[in-house]
Amino acid sequence: MCTYVTNTAEVSGSGYAHGEWIDVRTVVVSYDHPQHAPLEHALCIDFRTGGDPASHVAVELDAASARRLAAAIVATLDSDEAKTLG
Repeated sequence: MCTYVTNTAEVSGSGYAHGEWIDVRTVVVSYDHPQHAPLEHALCIDFRTGGDPASHVAVELDAASARRLAAAIVATLDSDEAKTLG
C-alpha cells in the first residue's frame, strides 16, 4: 500500500554525487515504496539542487535505521560542542 506521506523543506548545504559536490537547496522526505532498497517501505530522503532533477543525492532507509539517524542527528546538534558553535 502506498502511503504518499511526503514533506519538503528548504535547506542549505552540499552533497556529493557522481564524483562532484553539488549545492543542496531542497530536501524531500517520504515514507513509501523505495526505488532501490530491498524493503517493502522505506524512509526516502532526496536532497535536491533545485535545478537539474538528475543532480541529487538520494537515501532509502528502513524505519529503524531512519530513527537511529534522526536520534544521532539530534544528539550531535544537542552536544555542548555543537551548541557553542551554532
